[in-house]
Amino acid sequence: MWKMPLRLLGWVWASPWTAVGLAAGTAGLVTGGRVQKRGAAIEFHGGAVPWLISRWPCGPFTMAMTLGHVVLGRDAVCLHVTRAHELVHIRQYERWGPLFIPAYLLCSALIWARGGDAYRDNPFEREAYAIAP
Repeated sequence: MWKMPLRLLGWVWASPWTAVGLAAGTAGLVTGGRVQKRGAAIEFHGGAVPWLISRWPCGPFTMAMTLGHVVLGRDAVCLHVTRAHELVHIRQYERWGPLFIPAYLLCSALIWARGGDAYRDNPFEREAYAIAP
């Protein structure tokens, strides 16, 4: 009974970052990319998407990234390989909403300042790797 309203609230709460992801995905589509819906994710790959991903920190090594309910992947294989991990990030966006990116970046900055690995030691990534290695 409550599952549907809560799911809808998760979509609304994550919607600011989903909108950013949809804009990036649309850039991929108009440059020859593809889109597919998989569970809670709207996945884009190809076209300009790999170029966009490569502009983020660690971009050359990034196979996929999540913005709200949108997953941007270099190609279909990268999406397949990272799907379970990225779905954990979607659930995190549903919990944190528009605060997810600021919280993620703040955690990374604090970890880096203390000499840790800003990516691997980030609690958001640790949760995702614990659930989907």
